[in-house]
Amino acid sequence: MNLKPSLNWLLVFIPVSIFGEVARIEVLAFVGASLAIIPLSGLIGEATEELAYHVGPRLGGLLNATFGNLTELIVASLLVLDNQFDVAKASLTGSIIGNLLLVLGLAFVVGGVGRSEQRFSARSAAVHSASLVLAVVALLMPAILRLTSPHVSDQHIEVLSALVAGVLVISYVATIAFTQVTHTHLFGGHEASGEPSWTRRRAIIVLLAAAIAVGVESEFLVSSLQPALGALHLPTLFVGLIVIPIIGNAAEHSSAVIFAVRNRMNITLEIAIGSSSQVALFVAPAVIFISLVLGHPMNFVFTAFEIVTVALATLIVTVVCADGRSNWLEGAQLLGTYVIIAAAAFFVSG
Repeated sequence: MNLKPSLNWLLVFIPVSIFGEVARIEVLAFVGASLAIIPLSGLIGEATEELAYHVGPRLGGLLNATFGNLTELIVASLLVLDNQFDVAKASLTGSIIGNLLLVLGLAFVVGGVGRSEQRFSARSAAVHSASLVLAVVALLMPAILRLTSPHVSDQHIEVLSALVAGVLVISYVATIAFTQVTHTHLFGGHEASGEPSWTRRRAIIVLLAAAIAVGVESEFLVSSLQPALGALHLPTLFVGLIVIPIIGNAAEHSSAVIFAVRNRMNITLEIAIGSSSQVALFVAPAVIFISLVLGHPMNFVFTAFEIVTVALATLIVTVVCADGRSNWLEGAQLLGTYVIIAAAAFFVSG
């Protein structure tokens, strides 16, 4: 029997996390839930892709745009419900940074080995880069208001946060219309070919079951987070900015690298940069609105470290992707930037 390595092997950590939660062994619950979320997130992505085959390329693209970062949305919402706003914000900015620098960097390095360069749609990359610049402005303005007007009330900050979130959602809807309806020729999309390997019913059942399981495991992760951080001596910002986003995006990371190896760089960019813009324009605003519904209002005031790192990641990716070509050296430079940010985050206190 030929057993090929698979992320699904990590599903064995589901009972481990349950045991850790029941036995009140916080470190075991945290580690088990973290590892279990990785394959569950992969199953959400796989089920979404299979369902996209059944509904057609246009609606399939909308499905992927909607469910592409479902894991991040669930985790961030549960962090908000637990009043861990700093970790929730860090996980959102960390997801943006991770996709831009870690995912794209790995894809450029692995895909560039043995090739002088790879090509992709520079116009497509520019659309997502513009969305990310808007996100940087959205992250910056509430923080500037708080800094320059220290006497502004929390209520005013919450109103501005809701307004900013609304503008970002409108921009996201406009981006979906642009990429899926009016200017589809600029985007590689999913380039779907062949037939689905799952039935529509199976895809829906797996999607729902995986989403529910992610919700349960995320609850274990959130409830055990602070005790586990104390036991493992890990900084809160580092876990929020680096560890949690990697957990939520691991399956997506592997897909981007696989497509880069196959020299299908338009799909790689859609996964990496497209996912970052989705987090910035849809997931982060959605968390703001969810926090209001839950009665735990979270504002859009991010730390200077988070704003600067997102801005720098956006800048370097915009520069690297401007010519529509990539090579392994540019990938190494993106990875180097990510390592520097991760190292700095490990030593940020508070």
